[in-house]
Formats: sequence, structure tokens, C-alpha cells
Amino acid sequence: MNRRILVSPSILSADFSKLGDEIKAVEQAGADFLHIDVMDGHFVPNITIGPMIVEACKKIATIPLDVHLMIAEPDRYLEDFHAAGANILTVHPEATHHLHRTLTRIRELGMQAGAALNPSTGLEAVRYVLAELDILMIMTVNPGFGGQSFIPTMLEKVRSAREMADKSGYPIRIEVDGGVAPSTAPDLICAGADIFVAGSAVFLRPPYSDAINLLRSAETQCRTGE
Repeated sequence: MNRRILVSPSILSADFSKLGDEIKAVEQAGADFLHIDVMDGHFVPNITIGPMIVEACKKIATIPLDVHLMIAEPDRYLEDFHAAGANILTVHPEATHHLHRTLTRIRELGMQAGAALNPSTGLEAVRYVLAELDILMIMTVNPGFGGQSFIPTMLEKVRSAREMADKSGYPIRIEVDGGVAPSTAPDLICAGADIFVAGSAVFLRPPYSDAINLLRSAETQCRTGE
């Protein structure tokens, strides 16, 4: 196994009363990205933040901003999130009619392009746009709220996503969002995950450096013998 496991702490689980300090703390703890969940109350049953908060995070963070749009009609806001400072912009094929066009535009703006699949959405939704993908995110919970439990059947989906990405020949990273914890990390790494989105597994388990290192160290527990 030659992949380096990257950790993207989700500020959805951070203490927003001291968000700047929280961002600095996870950076110092070794986070690779800062994950920002954008929810609109339409595509998912929750409302979180928008470009203004992303812009505020950009003023503090020195690591890349990993922005996940869980919103209807994401095409309307690509330029806004680019201007706010997003480095990675991930959209849901379930939320856009023309995924190829959306991903192409994200890259044209200079960001890395990601596609996120809800638990019930199959890999066929992205099979013909792999050339436009930098990141394929597998939602291992139903999107909308932090702190949910991992859906066990998503493990096989992660494995299939890894196989599809490898066969494509494109350098696509497999990101996992939902229920990532020390107990689920080993199997996810074995299945082919590259990036862990971790909310409560980091922000609710201080010190943050120990929490992040614990997720990365799960590679040594991989039970498939890779």
C-alpha cells in the first residue's frame, strides 16, 4: 500500500465560538485539509454556512480548504466559492443536471473537482466523467448532519470506487465522509480510501494531534494483507 492517508477535519464539529482557534489547532495537529460542509436546507435537511464563512476560514487557514457543497443547483455558486478561497470543490451529481459541465467549470476556475455520492447513488453516476475528477467522495452516512454512524454496506462501495478509479488510469483520490473513526478507519484504508473527512473523530477527541495520528495509524491494522 503506497497511498498516504490524508485527514480533512470537518469544522461542522468544531466549536464555532472560537472557530479561528480551532482551525489553527487542527493545522498545528497535522491536518492536511480543512473540510467545510455547505448545506442549504433543500438538498439536505440542515442549514450550515456559505461563502462568507469560507472566506473567513481562508484568512486563517494555510492548508487547502476542502469545500463540500450539499446544496441544490451548485452551478449557481461555483464562482462564489472560488472567490471565497475554496481549493477543492465537491458537488453531488444528484444535485446537478450536467455533472460533466459542472466539474469542468470547477477545474477551469483553478480548483480541484470532486463528486460526492449519497449512499443510495451508484458508481455509474460518475463512470463517464472520471477524466474530470480529482476526488471521488463516498458518503458513508446520509448527508445532512454530523456525528452519524457509519453504514457498513458502504465499505464495499469504497472498494468498488477504488477499483474503478485505478482502472481509469486517472489519479483520483477516494474520500470518505461519514462515521470515520478509529474503529472504521482500518477497513476503509484496506478498501482503498485516501482521504478521511473526520468531524467528531477529531474535534471531539482532543488532543487533536493524537486523534489525527490515530486515524493515520489505522493503516497498520489493515486486515487484508496489502
